[in-house]
Amino acid sequence: MTARNASAAIIGAGDFIGAAISRKFAAEGFSVHAGRRNGDKLAPLLADIAKAGGSATGRSLDARKEDDITAFLQEADAKAPLEVCVFNIGANVNFPLLDTTERVFRKVWEMACYSGFLAGREAARLMLPRGKGAIFFTGATASLRGGVGYAAFAAAKAGLRMVAQSAARELGPKIIHVAHLVIDSGVDTAWVRERLKEREGEEALANLPPDRLMRPEAVADSYWSLYQQPRDAWTFELEIRPYGEKW
Repeated sequence: MTARNASAAIIGAGDFIGAAISRKFAAEGFSVHAGRRNGDKLAPLLADIAKAGGSATGRSLDARKEDDITAFLQEADAKAPLEVCVFNIGANVNFPLLDTTERVFRKVWEMACYSGFLAGREAARLMLPRGKGAIFFTGATASLRGGVGYAAFAAAKAGLRMVAQSAARELGPKIIHVAHLVIDSGVDTAWVRERLKEREGEEALANLPPDRLMRPEAVADSYWSLYQQPRDAWTFELEIRPYGEKW
C-alpha cells in the first residue's frame, strides 16, 4: 500500500462495521485513529491493521464528552491531516413506549445524536482551514421512520440525520463532503444469526441465502466509494441493503 499524508478518525470502531471501515481506510494508506467506549477491545483490530502493513492507533472514547471528542480528533490530526471522520455509533435499543424511561431516552439521544453533532462540528473545525475533507454519519432505517419500541432510537437517529443534512448544506460549498448512510439490514454476525433463528426458526437460518445479511466489508466498501466521489457528483444520502431486504 502507498501511505497517504492523511488520517481517518473512526468514532465507534466496533467489532463489525466500524472495524471493517478502519481496515478499509488503513488498507488505502490512511493513518487510522479508532475510538470506542472500551479501548481494550481495539487490540485485535490494531494488530490486524499492523500485520497488513497499515498504520492505526486507538483508544477508549466517550463521544458524549466534548473535551474527549475534541482531543480524539486532534490526536488523529496530529498523526496526519484529518481528511475523513466517520461517526459510527449505533445505540440501537428497543423498549415499549411506557417502558422507555427518561434516562433511556436521554442516553440514547446523547450517544446517537448529540455525540454525532460534536464529532461533525470538531471534524469540520479541523478540515475547514484546509478546504477539504469528508464527514460520514452512519444512520439506520430508524433515521427515516419510527417503529414499535423504537421511540428513543428513532428520535435520536432522525436527529442525527438532520445534523448531517444541515452540515452538508453548510459545508458542501466549502469543499467538505458530508454524507449520511442508512444501514437497512442486519449485519452478518453470530448475534444477528442467533436472533434470526429465535424469530424465524432453525430451518430459516439453515436455508438463509448467501448475501442475505450484510457483510461488514461490503458496507465498508460503500464508505470508501463515497470518499472517492468527485465533488461535482457528491452523494448526501446513501441507503444500503442486501438484495433480499424488504423495504
